[in-house]
Amino acid sequence: MATAIVWLRDDLRIADNPALTAAVARGGPVVVLYLLDEVSPGIRPLGSASRWWLHSSLSRLDAELAQFGGRLTLRRGAAEEVLPALVGELGADAVFWNRRYGASREIDARLKARLRETGIEAQSFQANLLVEPWTVTTGDGGPYRVFTPFWRAAQQQPVRAPLTAPGALVFATAAGDELVDWRLRPTRPDWSAGLHEHWTPGERGAHDALELFVTERLADYHRRDEPAIEATSHVSPHLRFGELSPFQIWERLHGAMPTAARANVAKFLSEVGWREFNANILFHSPNLAEENYRPAFDAFPWGPADPEVLTAWQQGRTGIPLVDAGMRELWHTGYMHNRVRMVVASFLVKNLLVDWRIGEKWFWDTLVDADEASNPGNWQWVAGSGADAAPYFRVFNPLLQASKFDPDGRYISRWVPEYATPAYPEPIVDLAETRRAALDAYAQLTAAAGPR
Repeated sequence: MATAIVWLRDDLRIADNPALTAAVARGGPVVVLYLLDEVSPGIRPLGSASRWWLHSSLSRLDAELAQFGGRLTLRRGAAEEVLPALVGELGADAVFWNRRYGASREIDARLKARLRETGIEAQSFQANLLVEPWTVTTGDGGPYRVFTPFWRAAQQQPVRAPLTAPGALVFATAAGDELVDWRLRPTRPDWSAGLHEHWTPGERGAHDALELFVTERLADYHRRDEPAIEATSHVSPHLRFGELSPFQIWERLHGAMPTAARANVAKFLSEVGWREFNANILFHSPNLAEENYRPAFDAFPWGPADPEVLTAWQQGRTGIPLVDAGMRELWHTGYMHNRVRMVVASFLVKNLLVDWRIGEKWFWDTLVDADEASNPGNWQWVAGSGADAAPYFRVFNPLLQASKFDPDGRYISRWVPEYATPAYPEPIVDLAETRRAALDAYAQLTAAAGPR
């Protein structure tokens, strides 16, 4: 039997990988391919922190495949050129992949049609979402725009059990790039020490993180808004790169666990639901990172960012302790606590009146869990321009948020040790005045829109 190609994208795992399972079940040798496409239309090139993660994840996946007697094949370039060329080189007669849901799905559709026209078996599978966007619709057949009814409807669908890892793999030989030649990791300067300290990319690291959360942190998940408490899962980057599937999370959260943790299962799974909701929004609005989901916000007077002010926000030097702590956590670890993400985003968009797209791009570059649906979806939620968005007049006061969720200052003191010393700068803006300015701008927008 001729060779089958398993084309990996955001599914860097061996277990519960339907494309890999299908290739193995078919019989014959396989080539497991990761194709780094940064040039095709509809592809958003990875940010710096994600590139760091990708290097580590691919390295670990290659090591896992080596235990089966093979290795990961690496190629780089436009998928519609590279993949057919590899099919020809190998004389392959089948290509399997797991579906993606942003604008890049158009690439997949064209490739599937082209391959099938030439007699190549091309199949795609559901692997990275519990519910695919076209399966959860409103009564009139349209997409949900509000999370709660979406998640209620989504949970009516059955969730399949995760697939086990193949017992054996037979590999074909294929030439490929060397990972080091892709230069995904930073060199001069190498800013990734904090990332190495905090993360273990790869499938094994993903399951270790999930197990740690279920057995030791889920019991405190009701305190998830307190950034100094280790109560969150930290599985988001593993989920983003597909080292862990939502089906595996679903099964584990319905398995054995400490009694105190059981009460928090539904709330945690609803956060998984927000990932599904954002993917649903992206499917119907592929330009989510560039365009306001609510067109009325096209007239909102967000201004260009003052370079000094923007740099102060990026580097955590605003003089607003919780904002500065969050931005420094982000720079050091490639991650930020979710509550603090909302605070720093609100500060940029509403207190500084900077366009949400500027903040979204910074997060895209610096977050290890930067996801093409959740990152712009969450920024638009804070900005008021997105689906099921927080109302624009909700402005997070970072001082009140700190007093409520970090009352003893443990989170702030960890990341801003000079706080409450003469070295700490004065605030770059007055929170009350800038809040009023933001609300005035919103009032002008609604007045211009007229009655509904």
